[in-house]
Amino acid sequence: MILKANGERLWNTLMEMAKIGPGERGGSRRLALTDEDIAGRNLFREWAADAGCTFRLDTMGNLFARREGKNSDAPAVVSGSHLDTQPSGGRFDGILGVLGALEVVRSLNDHDVETDSPIEIAVWTNEEGARFHPAMMGSGVFAGIFEQADIYTHQDPEGITVEDELRRTKQLGESPCEIFPIRAYYELHIEQGPVLEAENTSIGVVTGGQGAYWTHITLQGQGSHAGTTPMNYRRDPIMGAARIISGMRDIVLTHSGAVGTVGRLETTPASINSIPGKVFFTVDNRHPDEEVLANINLDLIKLVNSVCGEEGLENEFTNIWKAPTLNFHEECISKVRNAAESLGYSHRDIVSGAGHDACQVNRVAPTGMIFIPCENGLSHDEAENTTPEQVAAGADVLLNAILASAGGAS
Repeated sequence: MILKANGERLWNTLMEMAKIGPGERGGSRRLALTDEDIAGRNLFREWAADAGCTFRLDTMGNLFARREGKNSDAPAVVSGSHLDTQPSGGRFDGILGVLGALEVVRSLNDHDVETDSPIEIAVWTNEEGARFHPAMMGSGVFAGIFEQADIYTHQDPEGITVEDELRRTKQLGESPCEIFPIRAYYELHIEQGPVLEAENTSIGVVTGGQGAYWTHITLQGQGSHAGTTPMNYRRDPIMGAARIISGMRDIVLTHSGAVGTVGRLETTPASINSIPGKVFFTVDNRHPDEEVLANINLDLIKLVNSVCGEEGLENEFTNIWKAPTLNFHEECISKVRNAAESLGYSHRDIVSGAGHDACQVNRVAPTGMIFIPCENGLSHDEAENTTPEQVAAGADVLLNAILASAGGAS
């Protein structure tokens, strides 16, 4: 049996969610465990309750909405993503995965289909890592990658802890944040890159994800007056940072398929007429081969030490997070591919350049992902966009992949 989702309903649901925490340029701003994030979760709860779901909230704030199956004791088929966004985020990153899974439940109700296995929609806590580090936090604790007690102590820039906000927002549930039996996990997502759109391909069958190193670098020099300190007397950390950032780009460009990004740069003091005494910046390096990624990191360490030696600077270099490369489960990949083929959608295999909750769940359960194109490959920006037709195609594939795993349709 091949079923179709209600693409128009899903699009309208996405647009309604986007009204909560609207950005300045048409995007979204719902940082993890803020009031806006909770308002989005509450709206999802209303919709899922109307679709007949029951709920479970765990001790990391991960929310699960359950549609029962014929066999309530069978491992569930789980699908979802996150509702938190970047500070200037889009309307689809993560949200499509949650609301796409909701559309699957609604469509099964429309078609009066009772699956053998239960179906659960997962809303993972703090996937973005924009407010609290690390990213993919809730799913990481669930998969045993992070220790909950440690994660509870992590602070946002205002010094507020994860545990503080879980309690304040009443998202600290009673169910333990731990693995439960999962037959399969699927996540629908925009590609967040340009490949599918450039190739005019409807569906990306995600086979795995590349690894990543997140690094904090602090350079310590000597602050001084901008007008009275000759250039050759300076120990200027911003000049050291400029050389390191430029050199990091050169390192990354020598490895095909690698990407490197400096997402934050802060000077202390931040004054137009002062040489900063300290500079802090972040580096995000990624590659689908773990050995290549490790070598990029070693080359970056050498570069930092070399530049600091020449500039008279001290440095702190800390890899705050390492994500291994991964391969998704072949059976889940096949079900996604078969669904796309049965529906007549153009498709291609693709490796995810970004990290996702699915990458964490993949450690403990059979996992697959579905990509749809996004306009100009943009994401983590308010200009992030896709089309109703592309959203509908992704939901159709998700529905039929879940149905193939959950069983019961004929």
